[in-house]
Amino acid sequence: MKDDLIPPAVGIIGGSGIYQMEALRGMRELSVTTPFGPPSDVIFAGQIEGRDVFFLPRHARGHRLLPTEINHRANIYALRSLGVRWLLSVGAVGSLQEKYPPRHLVLPDQFFDRTSRRSEHTFFGAGIVAHVSFADPTSTALRAIVEWAARELDLPVHNGGTYVNMDGPAFSTRAESNANRQLGFDVIGMTNLPEAKLAREAEIAMASVAFVTDYDCWKTDEAPVTVETVIAHLLANAETAKQIIAAVVPRLPTVADWPEHRVLDTAIITARGDWPVATTEKLAAILGRFAA
Repeated sequence: MKDDLIPPAVGIIGGSGIYQMEALRGMRELSVTTPFGPPSDVIFAGQIEGRDVFFLPRHARGHRLLPTEINHRANIYALRSLGVRWLLSVGAVGSLQEKYPPRHLVLPDQFFDRTSRRSEHTFFGAGIVAHVSFADPTSTALRAIVEWAARELDLPVHNGGTYVNMDGPAFSTRAESNANRQLGFDVIGMTNLPEAKLAREAEIAMASVAFVTDYDCWKTDEAPVTVETVIAHLLANAETAKQIIAAVVPRLPTVADWPEHRVLDTAIITARGDWPVATTEKLAAILGRFAA
């Protein structure tokens, strides 16, 4: 696959409470297969103000997948194979700091990894080794556009912060919650870190759009987080997220020329002549521009 054969598109991964995108015009369902298995669900294709947009419900419609059951590689690979070069990863998070109350929006610029499945957080291996730069794991330029959209909608937004990614599905113990606070982390969730790592390898500019639903369980003057608490805020956050997406998409460039779109130029260590044919073909959606 050559990059210039597919117009650069926008991807949306919808988290808890966001299972469809009514703003998509001419919407159709795509069943996409990948070398890593099936994505979470069908991908909804359509347009927002003339821009191609592909929407994927992270947990599947009906919320049927645990965080550790999500096939992140299939999700990101499927979106990249459709030409996605900008990705908004929308999700619910718990707040670890007083300054992020429920229904506030946080755009993390850092992650801390407390997951246990790192072999599933890379496309590489099997004869091709790559180490992408991940010091700044989300796109500064994309976060700036999301921040602008949120402020235009008069929404409380925080550009920056550290997202600590746990496995789940259980919420934190109070000891874990307090430890995360003491380490200076800002929000906690279960899904965005692997998406960010894989998006970087797939040369997609990605931003996490994290909606606060609760104070985790460190705040002893409030009840510990429960599913009921989360759902109550999710309903409001879902509509807000859709408004932000509708405002962001038309402001994105039509040419994929951001730094994130060429990270593999300096990340792949294995000499091109040593790439196994099978692995090269498996990663065609990502490595197509390196084809001889």
